[in-house]
Amino acid sequence: MSVMDKLKQMLKGHEEQAGKGIDKGGDMLDERTQGKYSGQVDTGQDRLKGQLGPDQGKEPPHGQ
Repeated sequence: MSVMDKLKQMLKGHEEQAGKGIDKGGDMLDERTQGKYSGQVDTGQDRLKGQLGPDQGKEPPHGQ
């Protein structure tokens, strides 16, 4: 089992909190680098969210 599979299993049901953590970490990196690498940080955030699940960062549809 890969590390990413283990992370996915651990975060199952907590996708929203994981997304917030990814965003917060990216914001901290942008602040520390004074935005110098903001494009790369944003790309990394998007890829990590995509790896953790397709619903990452999206609110569930109403009625479900």
